[in-house]
Amino acid sequence: MASNKILRMGPVALGTAAANIVNPPTLTGGTGLAGTNTNTYLVIRHIRIVNKTGSAATCSFYVGATGASAAGTEFLGTALSVAANSYVDWYGQLRLDPADFLTGLAGTATALTFEAEGEIGIV
Repeated sequence: MASNKILRMGPVALGTAAANIVNPPTLTGGTGLAGTNTNTYLVIRHIRIVNKTGSAATCSFYVGATGASAAGTEFLGTALSVAANSYVDWYGQLRLDPADFLTGLAGTATALTFEAEGEIGIV
């Protein structure tokens, strides 16, 4: 049986340059752990993007390399519009391993806030 821990990621204000938002940590050190895999993974089940301004704002998210926004790695919208003083919810199951970064950016600096819930587990 899995013994994943429920966790919250964020809130984080989105900037106008692609930046790392979420990345699973790696585990190092310890005693008597030889032969075990020490990497973690995340399962994101819910993401909420909140627009705190009086104007619509856009955001884009990517899954890939650190700080990246490469074509073909788009996730959860490209220039997704979030209405003024409103929010957008996403529900699903997105697994991120240590080499996976969820990155994102907004069209207007600090207009949008990212928050998510999910689980962390050990591979």
